[in-house]
Amino acid sequence: MDPYSWHVHWSTLLVLAAMVAVYMWTQSRWPSDVRRRVAFDLAVILLLAVYMTPLHTIALHYLLSVHLLQNVVTAEWAPGLVVFGIAPALAHELERFRVVRVATHPLLALPVWLATYFVWHVPAIYDAALERQGSLLHLEHATYFTAGLLMWWPVIHGRRSDGVKALYLFAAFVLASPLGLLLALLPNPVYDFYEAAPQLWGLSDLTDQQIAGVTMAVEQAIVFFAVFAFFFGRFLRTENIAGVFSESPR
Repeated sequence: MDPYSWHVHWSTLLVLAAMVAVYMWTQSRWPSDVRRRVAFDLAVILLLAVYMTPLHTIALHYLLSVHLLQNVVTAEWAPGLVVFGIAPALAHELERFRVVRVATHPLLALPVWLATYFVWHVPAIYDAALERQGSLLHLEHATYFTAGLLMWWPVIHGRRSDGVKALYLFAAFVLASPLGLLLALLPNPVYDFYEAAPQLWGLSDLTDQQIAGVTMAVEQAIVFFAVFAFFFGRFLRTENIAGVFSESPR
């Protein structure tokens, strides 16, 4: 298969179209501001980029590093942007349902996201999904996206303090980062599927795996630290302001 070939994946396109349609319908009752609508649009663009361009072909037939980029977009970037794109009024309505409150609780959402990431990266499971691209791989990507939505919800729409949100993000980074570091440091390729795949751009299987691991670790460090710094900074400012007003006049 030509690595630079374009293919229209109708099932993925249908899911994205449905997601856009639902979002547009919610805007008639719970409109988001411009920033949130732009965030949602960016999420759709990112998903189109990794599923409707040659990146998808390369990810599923040539390079682990590109597949890991696809996974990062699916499990981290796009879900975060989609959750941010939801209007606070709609988020409040959704949280009236017990199942939403339970599923998005930090003590459940974070473990589910971590388990989803680690389980699907077990070599035997990862290879099995790539060998069943019409079924099991779709399930993998769907669970990545769903777990990502749950993981970001307490940060963006949760009612907990900025300090708790900062701690949550720090925990997410610390607990997720070993996966990328492990892939970068292992002395041998661990995924048989990519060992049997044609090489591309002169990359050996081990180099491809190392690039994948380093990219994943660096990406998570940048994204999670940036959001952590935002909430931690806001927490410190809030504490300083509270301290000023709590001082008793002499």
